[in-house]
Parts: sequence; C-alpha cells; structure tokens
Amino acid sequence: MSDAQNRGADQSGDPLAAALRHAQDGHAIAVARVIGTWGSAPRPVGSVMTIDASGHIAGSVSGGCVEAEVAATASDILGGAASRVMSFRIGSADAQAAGLACGGELEVLVEPVRPDGLPLALLGGAIAARQARRPSVLLTRLEAGAPRTTALLLEHDFSDAPAGLDGDVRDAVATGISRRAVDTTGAPWFLHVLAPKPRLLIVGGVHIAQALAPLATRVGYEVMVIDPREGLATGERFPDVACSDLWPDEALEAAGIDAETAIVALTHDEKLDDPALAMALRSGAAYVGALGSRRTQRLRLERLAQDGLDEAMLGQLRGPIGLAIGAVGAEEIAISILAEIIAVRRAGPLALRQGW
Repeated sequence: MSDAQNRGADQSGDPLAAALRHAQDGHAIAVARVIGTWGSAPRPVGSVMTIDASGHIAGSVSGGCVEAEVAATASDILGGAASRVMSFRIGSADAQAAGLACGGELEVLVEPVRPDGLPLALLGGAIAARQARRPSVLLTRLEAGAPRTTALLLEHDFSDAPAGLDGDVRDAVATGISRRAVDTTGAPWFLHVLAPKPRLLIVGGVHIAQALAPLATRVGYEVMVIDPREGLATGERFPDVACSDLWPDEALEAAGIDAETAIVALTHDEKLDDPALAMALRSGAAYVGALGSRRTQRLRLERLAQDGLDEAMLGQLRGPIGLAIGAVGAEEIAISILAEIIAVRRAGPLALRQGW
C-alpha cells in the first residue's frame, strides 16, 4: 500500500487514543468511562469520553444527557481532585439536572491520566494493543473515594489478575463485554475490555464500495478497499479509507484476518473474488459475503467446493449479500450489506432471516 493510497487512512475515531496523544504532549486530560448501566441507559458499559483542560469533549457516555455534569467533574479532577464514580439515577438531583429522564440509570468513572488515576503507561499499552489488534483489559479498583486503574492484561496472559478475577477476565475477553467483578477480598473492580475495532475489508473498488466504505467508517469500522486493477483502489475514489492494490488474497493475508473482521467481495470477477473468498472462509472471519444473484452464488459455491472447501466453510458464505430490503442503486445496496454485517456481529434476528 503506497503512501498516497494510505493517505488519510487513520480512521481510529478513538477517544482513548486521542487522550493518549494529548497526555504524551504534556496536556492534562481526564477520561470518563461508563462502568454500570440499568434500564434504558443510552450508552453501553465501556463507553468512553475524554475531557481536556479547556473543556473540549471527545466521545460520549450518554449521548448527551449527562456530558455537561461529567465535564464539570472532570474539570475539578484535572485541578487536583481525586477520581470519582458519578451515579445518575431517576429521581436523583444529578439525573434531573442533567436531563436523564429516559428511564435509564448509569455510573460513570471519571479519572485523570496521571499516576493516581489512569497511568499514562497503562493507557499507552492499551492503545498499542488495540492498534495491533490484540484484546486487552484495563483493571480499575473501585476503591471508595479514589478509584484507580492499576493493571493492563493482554490477550491470554491473565497471570497478573488479582486473586479471584481470572475467570471473570477470561469471560470478559471471550465475550468482548466489559463488566464489574469482585476479587477474593471482596474488593470491587471494573474490567474494561478493549477489543480490536471491527474491520471491513472490501474486495473491489467499485461503485457500491464507494457508498459502503464511508457508511462503515461512520459506524466505527476500520475499512480497507482492495483492488489490483489500475485506478480503482485509490485515495481519490476512497478518501479517508485505506486502499491496497495487491491481489485480494495477498492483501487479506497481509492484513491478518481475525474474529472482528468482515470481508465482502464485490468485483463480480471470479479470478479476484474466488481466491479472496477461499482465504476468508478458511480464516474464521466474522462475516464473509459476496455480491451476485442466486445463480452466481450457486456457481461460486461449486467452484469453491472444487478448491477444497468443505460444507461447513461454504455455509459461512453470505450470498446474495445483504438484507432483502428491496434495495435499488449502489447506496441502498450498501445500506443492505452493512445492515447484514451489523446483524451478524450483534447476533440480531435478521442475521438468520435475510428475507430473500
């Protein structure tokens, strides 16, 4: 991938990564994380917001309901106050003042990026692991009056977990769900899972890809467009998206496919799509789909079977790709494809009933 093709390909949109950059540059910054929700809270556990000394906010912990209150507390903490857990519940003065009237309840941990809060070294290690697509867990002891993040556990090495937490840590990493847990002394902890960002690898720099790439980026996917044909996978056609002019199977191998990777083949060219699909189906990717009619899909499956893929592998291939929403035109087809990818990732009912 050339520098020109990769220009603007930083799609992290990660408030923790932004917090790390600010802290490394010597600026004071606080991190707010949702550590508990009940009822119809608008943001899930593990959601992150950062606040700098000028009051600039990145990310969200509630979709707008409590951000101002959290930012005010962050200002106090950046001024020297200790980390704090803020509780917003229906009927509480804080919740009413913040406008949390939707029936939800949440708890937010606010801490500075400094030794008595979230240490810079731990934050740096967590971001490095995420960028290397390695799952990690930040462990925060929820001590009364002064919660403090004390450890970072990487992938399958949980040897440094406090006594009694190793099972909770393993389950949190396996499910990708952050949670509260209690160690053998009865001390409460927050286990914050930082999984690799979901990723979409698009084979074919075609018109549908031009609609699909920015849509996927907006909902949090890292996107790469792969096409060896001249002039298709370029920064001009795909601004702010990583592009590769390698052959698709070579590009997929170089990218490294994991359980947070979705792959779609859009070229309608079997010499490009088939090798990529064969690799994708053997890889354990989260989602593999290919554009084409039922007849095209049937012929494709026959070719892949001749390439040695078994029934279980072939059964993973989604095609016709996308949900049957009656899509017409590239933009609507892109929406149907992304909707199916999300349904599969979230185990939604439509993952099993495309509607075709």
